[in-house]
Amino acid sequence: MTRMPLATASLLALAITLAGCGDDKQEAAAPQAAAPATTGAATPAGKVDQAAAKAVVSHYADLALAVFSDAASTGKQLQAAVDALLANPGAETLSAARQAWLAARVPYMQSEVFRFGNAVVDDWEGQLNAWPLDEGLIDYVAQDYQHALGNPGASANIIANSEIQVGEDKIDVSEITGEKLAELNELGGSEANVATGYHAIEFLLWGQDLNGTNPGAGARPASDFMVGEGATGGHNERRRAYLKAAVDLLVADLDSMVEQWKAGVEGNYRATLEAEPADSGLRKMLFGMGSLSLGELAGERMKVALEAGSTEDEHDCFSDNTHNSHFYNGKGVRNVYLGEYRKVDGTTLSGPSLSSLVAKLDTQADATLKADLEASEAKLQALVDSAEKNDVHFDQLIAADNPQGQQLVRDAIAALVKQTGAIEKVSAVLGVSDLNPDTADHQF
Repeated sequence: MTRMPLATASLLALAITLAGCGDDKQEAAAPQAAAPATTGAATPAGKVDQAAAKAVVSHYADLALAVFSDAASTGKQLQAAVDALLANPGAETLSAARQAWLAARVPYMQSEVFRFGNAVVDDWEGQLNAWPLDEGLIDYVAQDYQHALGNPGASANIIANSEIQVGEDKIDVSEITGEKLAELNELGGSEANVATGYHAIEFLLWGQDLNGTNPGAGARPASDFMVGEGATGGHNERRRAYLKAAVDLLVADLDSMVEQWKAGVEGNYRATLEAEPADSGLRKMLFGMGSLSLGELAGERMKVALEAGSTEDEHDCFSDNTHNSHFYNGKGVRNVYLGEYRKVDGTTLSGPSLSSLVAKLDTQADATLKADLEASEAKLQALVDSAEKNDVHFDQLIAADNPQGQQLVRDAIAALVKQTGAIEKVSAVLGVSDLNPDTADHQF
């Protein structure tokens, strides 16, 4: 979830004990101390070549531009698919819109490593990816729907009502626009009121997943977007308007972030970043890696759902795409360290990297982190394989009666925790002390 602010207690100050569901506990191995560099006379820790560091930070901005550009282009493909669905609602056009949504998630999830440390991204991200959401705010839900406790907007149903009441306040929603929907985020002070972004769109395309920890995703019929004969769902014109407004807002937001990372634009975020001392840029890169790896992915997105056994805390809960979202979050961390990104067109962008800086100072620290990144990717790949090869998705893995599935999730969490320790070690090698990656108040 986009839960902010996050705590900033150092990983090194935490006990490296990984709590599982119920009474089961598994200890994650404490990261090993980095051995001295094995090549020649190493440069003392923190004595980083500033010109090389500047190049690394500049390439980091190139990576961000490429990832956000891909997110924007796939967002436009989603927009086109939604337009086709609304023009001719049917099983084929609904399936195509869902596939476009899934494809759009691939670059976007790799963008989240830029969120932590870069306020321009963090402040913007909530409108695009906040979760979990109380879908009753948006549309019809099952009668036994379990909403967030105390949420005054949990049953507002914007689609069914031209005016909604939250507490003593009445809000006119007769006209559904992106601007109006954005105003309704965190309505009544509840983070569960999410009216915009990928997950609102996901809910509209799939509907509720009513399967709990059993197989299956949401199954909204295409007839929910029809008008006239054969239409289901009720208030279909407003549902169509809502989906269109939410997708158009998503595309506009993604385009705005692309502008922030373009080179040679006076006053945009990239210009500010590149004007700062290189050490500041390196800290942002490492903080983003550590915070996504630890507090967000290992904690909020995996540990919370595992320990609560809660499918409501599953990231892509309507589409059952959570395995891919987790995998590409992990890929984003790896991208930043290695200075590489595989674009949606199949080409690879590469350039000056943190890895190259670290290797010049301490080859063992670099090798350890690269090995840990490979290990965590393998553990996240196991979640993907479970879904794609065995049809056992994340919501089934966390079920109370699936100890083997739970172990797959625990193994991925443990790998991410260990990896974060290695990130802190390379930070020290580069002279970035007290990195303090966000823990989201989780104890590992």
